[in-house]
Amino acid sequence: MEQVTKQTKTQNTKVESNTAKTVVGIVFGAIEVLLAFRLVFKLFSASTGNAFVHGIYTFTHFFTAVFEGIFARANTTVGNAVATLVAMAVVALIAYVVMKLIKPKSGITVENAEHTEANEVNE
Repeated sequence: MEQVTKQTKTQNTKVESNTAKTVVGIVFGAIEVLLAFRLVFKLFSASTGNAFVHGIYTFTHFFTAVFEGIFARANTTVGNAVATLVAMAVVALIAYVVMKLIKPKSGITVENAEHTEANEVNE
């Protein structure tokens, strides 16, 4: 009887956690939430005398300033609300593209196995 040793090598690729995607998701999610607050405040004509409302308007103005005046409206509240909606859509689109560009890290697990078989030799 002859013994034959066979070796097999198995590779498994597994996706590891990706901190960058998590951070980007949190940042863009926070921006979207603040823009949603701005939208509600604009639609209900919230007072800018309130510190919270003023803070939201001040922070989110950076994101909406570019889109103000796209749609000419007699009522500036509606025009600002539309600018906020456009800003929300653009930020969501940018977030989607950035998330797609981030490549997840992958780890490779290599397993080596040795198997011994007995082969009968017929003569």
